[in-house]
Amino acid sequence: MANLKIENVVKSYGNVQVMHGIDLDIEDGEFVVFVGPSGCGKSTLLRMIAGLEDISGGDISIGGSVMNEVAPSKRGVAMVFQTYALYPHMTVYKNMAFGLIQAKTPEDEIDRRVRQAAEVLHLTDYLERSPRALSGGQRQRVAIGRAIVREPQVFLFDEPLSNLDAALRVQTRLEIARLHERLGTTMIYVTHDQVEAMTLADKIVVLRDGRVEQVGSPIELYERPQNAFVAQFIGSPKMNFFGNADFVAGRSPGADKGDAIVGIRPEHLEECGEGDALMSAKLDLVENLGEYALAHMVNDAGTEFIAKLDKAPSVAKGGTLYFTAKPELVHFFDSATNQRIG
Repeated sequence: MANLKIENVVKSYGNVQVMHGIDLDIEDGEFVVFVGPSGCGKSTLLRMIAGLEDISGGDISIGGSVMNEVAPSKRGVAMVFQTYALYPHMTVYKNMAFGLIQAKTPEDEIDRRVRQAAEVLHLTDYLERSPRALSGGQRQRVAIGRAIVREPQVFLFDEPLSNLDAALRVQTRLEIARLHERLGTTMIYVTHDQVEAMTLADKIVVLRDGRVEQVGSPIELYERPQNAFVAQFIGSPKMNFFGNADFVAGRSPGADKGDAIVGIRPEHLEECGEGDALMSAKLDLVENLGEYALAHMVNDAGTEFIAKLDKAPSVAKGGTLYFTAKPELVHFFDSATNQRIG
C-alpha cells in the first residue's frame, strides 16, 4: 500500500493543454473517485498515474518516490479497464496468472495468489472455464482478479462497470467496495456516474475541463458544494436553481443577496399550503417510482424544476402546487462567478 501525491501536473497535446495544474494528495488505503462529465480529463489523469500517458509538467509520486520517468510495470500499480481484455483461448486461471508468468514468478507463488484472489472474488468454481462461458459480471471479476494477483500498491479502475447492465452494475459495485474493505489497498476509481462516486468513495475529486472543481467526502460535496457546477453534478436528480423572480414576492430566501442563484435540491422541497409557500408552480409531468415520485414543475417565470415527493401529487397535470424549504437546506451561489456564498 502507498500514498500518492500529484503536484502541479499538466498535460498538453501539441499546443492544446488539457490538464491544468492538478494538485492532489491521496492517503494510504483511501478509496478515491475521479468523477466528472465526458472529456473532463479523469481518464487522462488516471493514465498519467499509471504511466500510460506522459505528463507535460509537474510530479507524480507513489509511496514517496517520483514516478515521472518510471515504466508502468515498475510503478507498483495495477489497472482494470472498461473492457475486460481477457485472452479468449485461456482459462480463467491462466488469464489471472498470465502477468505473473511473464514476470517469472515461481509456480507455487502463482498458484497461491490466483487461488486466493479467486476466493475473494467468488471465482473458485470457474477457474477452468474459458471467458466465453462467463457472464459479463464474472468476466469483470476476472479482470479485477488479474490486477489483485500482482499485489500492487495502488489499484486503478477506469470505468469498470460501464459495460454491465443495471443489476450487474449494482452487484459488482458492492463487490468492489467489499474488496477495498478486505484488502485496504489505495484505490483510484474513474466514473461519470455520480451514484457510483457517492456510494464507493472515501474522497471524491470532481473534475471539469482538466481542472479540479472540488475535493471532499461524498457528504461534504452533497451538503456544501463550492460552486454551482458541483452542486448540480452531485445529487440525483440534480439541484434546482432559482432566481429571486421565481419566489413569492417578499419571500425569496436570497432577497438579501442581490441576484444570487438560489439552489434547492428536489428532495428538500416540501409541499405546503399557499400561505406558507416560497413558490408556486404548475405540474407538468409525474414520474411515479413507487417509493417516491418526481414532480416536474414549471412556474410563471418559465423556470423548470423537480420536486421529489413521498407520493404522487393529487392535482392533475396543469394544477398548481406550493412549496417551501428549510432555510438550512437552501444554497446560494454568486451569479457572476458561480462560487458558493456563505
